[in-house]
Amino acid sequence: MSFETWLLFLLTSAGIALTPGPNVLLAMTHGALHGNRRALWTIMGGVTGLVAVMGLCMFGIGALVRTSALWLTGLKLVGGAYLVWLGIRLWASPPIVVAAGGGAAAVRGAALFRSGFLTAATNPKGLLFFSALLPQFLSAERSLAGQFLVMGATYAVIEFAVEYLYAAAAHRVRPWLARVGRRFNRVCGGIFVAIGAALPLR
Repeated sequence: MSFETWLLFLLTSAGIALTPGPNVLLAMTHGALHGNRRALWTIMGGVTGLVAVMGLCMFGIGALVRTSALWLTGLKLVGGAYLVWLGIRLWASPPIVVAAGGGAAAVRGAALFRSGFLTAATNPKGLLFFSALLPQFLSAERSLAGQFLVMGATYAVIEFAVEYLYAAAAHRVRPWLARVGRRFNRVCGGIFVAIGAALPLR
């Protein structure tokens, strides 16, 4: 992966991670209920699940690319269209709001990890999303395993940092999302539309 491609993937990953989704919502909820330190278990589970889904998508895509390079072009076009559609959906979606937590009972770290992992690994939208996104950055000439290590590590670090920030600031973020959440969704939706339209043309 070239530095320019990695940098573009880094920026795209940051935009994805900043968009509140099921894992961010769960991290915020557990941050509000159990504190940001215990929410680390939730976040680690969610990141592990997301990287597992990334690997499943990438190596499945890699098998198709080895059959014919035309598959990669086709996947880029279909994936770009899906990202545009996802951006339009996000643009129109209501803001995500997390309810304030009361006195929550202590929960084991393993249970929080499992909750985060299953939220990420069983979300079919994640499978569709990464299947659409990853072909935009894959090179048929480079090692698939090497590309997965770079992209997986990059996404994991960014996702972990963003989810931790949301969890640590759960009480402060809730009123902010309620106040500007719709505008935030429109900005992120516009970014996805732009990515979906531009990346297949590279």
